[in-house]
Amino acid sequence: MHVRVSLVAAARSTSLLAERFDDRPLDVDGWRAVESAARGLVPLGSAELRYCSPTSRSRATGTALGYAPMAQPALRECDMGYWRGLTLAEVAARDPAAVDLWLSDPHAAPHGGESLLAFIARIGGWLDTRPADDGGAIVAVAEPSVVRAALVYALNAPPLTYWNVDVRPLSTLTLAGRPRSWHLSLQAPV
Repeated sequence: MHVRVSLVAAARSTSLLAERFDDRPLDVDGWRAVESAARGLVPLGSAELRYCSPTSRSRATGTALGYAPMAQPALRECDMGYWRGLTLAEVAARDPAAVDLWLSDPHAAPHGGESLLAFIARIGGWLDTRPADDGGAIVAVAEPSVVRAALVYALNAPPLTYWNVDVRPLSTLTLAGRPRSWHLSLQAPV
């Protein structure tokens, strides 16, 4: 079975400096960005299967693009435990050693939630179990963190590579292949 999975990063919900470990709806700039990017992203909606992360901004982005996506619990963001609702700056001010541990050890979950390694494995498990016909196409609108985790998993990169991947809102990652054998597929702009 060979399938193409296009992951579209959800539009932004807040400025990067105000980004929190939680679920926020699209902001005005996010809605404008979706409108601006729609022409290039709408064609991905012809995929046989259309999914999204269960976050409000992923759902809103997918709906605005006309995908009518089905929310997938496995595409949720990393469980940040008791850091949920805080910014990274707030967490670092309260417990800098915990942040350092989280950023340097993919097995660690000092927030009491999910480790980076578990998060990447969960996203990889979702990729590897996509039901599609041979040669089929799937599109999923997901949080940037989910797109990063999928890339690390698909390329079998070391988990800490996750921190070196920058996923901008409304950027697209396309993976082609089959379970446990994924390849990055670069396409010319539409």
